[in-house]
Amino acid sequence: MTKKIVLTGGGTAGHVTPNLALVGGLKERGYEISYIGSYEGIEKSLVQAQGIPYYGISSGKLRRYFDLQNFTDPARVVKGLVEARSLLHTIAPDIVFSKGGYVSVPVVLAAHGLKIPVIIHESDMTPGLANKLSFSSASAVCCNFPETIPYLPKGKAVLTGSPIRRELLKGERKRGLDFCGFNTDKPVLLIIGGSLGSVAVNTAVRSVLPGLLENFQVLHLCGKGNLDPELEGTKGYAQYEYISEELPDLFAASDLVISRAGANAICELLELRKPSILIPLPASASRGDQLLNAKSFAKQGYSIVLEEETITPEVLLETVRRMWKDREIYIRNMAAGEASDAVQKILDLIDRYAQKQA
Repeated sequence: MTKKIVLTGGGTAGHVTPNLALVGGLKERGYEISYIGSYEGIEKSLVQAQGIPYYGISSGKLRRYFDLQNFTDPARVVKGLVEARSLLHTIAPDIVFSKGGYVSVPVVLAAHGLKIPVIIHESDMTPGLANKLSFSSASAVCCNFPETIPYLPKGKAVLTGSPIRRELLKGERKRGLDFCGFNTDKPVLLIIGGSLGSVAVNTAVRSVLPGLLENFQVLHLCGKGNLDPELEGTKGYAQYEYISEELPDLFAASDLVISRAGANAICELLELRKPSILIPLPASASRGDQLLNAKSFAKQGYSIVLEEETITPEVLLETVRRMWKDREIYIRNMAAGEASDAVQKILDLIDRYAQKQA
């Protein structure tokens, strides 16, 4: 008998890629996979590229601050709940796995109402609002950090780590260098501003680009709409809005990384043993989760942390040079860390609750 699972989560790539990391294992275990996301979020293209049936629902953002849309978004959430319930009734999954994001809330609530077991994954040190609203409807809540467990419902927390896409470990350096038009004369510095890009990170990097190019080739993933036409054709510099299929090769080609501090992104860097300089989203622009993630990695000797508000061109350039000089220390620290094998842990958990439902 075929087992069915619905995956949900969206808003940023960080709410999608961990779901996709489970797809291969789910197929091997005989699951028929469907995905519920927002109508036109970033998750739609990422999921459809994997050939997975995709269903869009209405989604309202859950804001902690005043905005006129706060008055209309509850109606969108209610509409999403109705749509999610209808889809789940039709698909009839044995289980729902949620990676969070606002679109996941109506899916989780609808599943609970239909008595379909739900497993949630929380990536960050402290839970986000969407997941907090969903915890009471979950059978189990997976997390990355031991420090997260006290924030989760008692008896539901499971320390799994973050599911990492296996294909990220299969990249080839030469293919990555060829894709960018780079050579082997200089090491490669990879900059990742997140799937939506980061104006602050992009600006900081481009302000010291001539200095960086003295010692590095620079590969810049700058986010949608953030390409700089004036830098096109600059020798040793390659910029892209977003990369999907070639990402494993680009990681393999990279020697050093500057990144935001989203939990999934930094867990991938850890798995790949890439020394990193983390520039977390400031507390003024977020709930502070990236700051906590980054500090944890710095404490373990995996990364150097720079706070966005205090970055100057001189500080950034000096930090890159210092990280490069000490890179072997950071690589050894990461290699000594305990492997989580998150994918297998989560798949086993999914099997357990899906079998209970059957």
